[in-house]
Amino acid sequence: MGNKLSTENKDSMEKPHFVKKPFEELQISDDFMFSVIMRNPKYCKPFLERILGVRISRIEYPEYQDTIDLTYDAKSVRLDIFVEGDEDSVYCIEMQTTNNKNLPKRARYYESMIDLNILEKGEDYRKLKKNFVIFVCTFDLFKKGRHIYTFEKRCVQEPEMALGDETTTIILNTKGTVDDVSPEMKKLLDYIDGKEPEDSYTKELDEAVVSTRKNEKWKVSYMTLQMHYQEKFEQGLEQGIERGREEEREQSKRQFALRMLKDGDIPLEKIARYSSLTVDEVLELEKEEASQPV
Repeated sequence: MGNKLSTENKDSMEKPHFVKKPFEELQISDDFMFSVIMRNPKYCKPFLERILGVRISRIEYPEYQDTIDLTYDAKSVRLDIFVEGDEDSVYCIEMQTTNNKNLPKRARYYESMIDLNILEKGEDYRKLKKNFVIFVCTFDLFKKGRHIYTFEKRCVQEPEMALGDETTTIILNTKGTVDDVSPEMKKLLDYIDGKEPEDSYTKELDEAVVSTRKNEKWKVSYMTLQMHYQEKFEQGLEQGIERGREEEREQSKRQFALRMLKDGDIPLEKIARYSSLTVDEVLELEKEEASQPV
């Protein structure tokens, strides 16, 4: 396929939050640890099966599963886990520990990017696969107490009528209080929320977390990623400071030109020269000043 996909270039990854946390203290709810553990089908397959309540015969990890770059200048999507399953289904799973209130729009964006990436240009849209976007949240986005919120497109006038576009968004809540999931699912969500593992699967996940913490390769990868985010943060901070300085300089020039305008006898060309503004900018400033109420 001719899609532009990358697993190596991390510069364009979009991720809302990166916590400075020692590698040895990472839990399954930490974005990096979750991504590492779910790279193994041994853990990812039963994870999906518990969420969806169905048996999945196989899952595959496309080579582009980390980052999807649709075009050179398009906004990129960093996916924690992106896998393909049976029955022409794709699953995007992402851990969310910060409520930035943009998950619905984020889900919409993920769905469209995944579809556009899978479908080659000019191909029949009927080749699109079933699309599942799953957010595992350590907070209740909707404040309804549910462990799971499942969204599909339905007719407003006829709610029982589904659109049938085969897109599903699932938002999980580890802090749910309603009895709305299976005991196995509840144990999984409890474990993600920080409680002790209670069954064989969550104990396997916990052992995988402990094992990963001892892996020097993943430790180096984590530290490298952490350094990358720190550099991006510092770069953004420096750019913000420079923008602030530039705005201050522009404001100072405008204030200086205003004082000269108020004198009334100074030619506009001279005001422009001394204030480092253009004549047009001085004229605009003069109009603004004249429009102010006396």
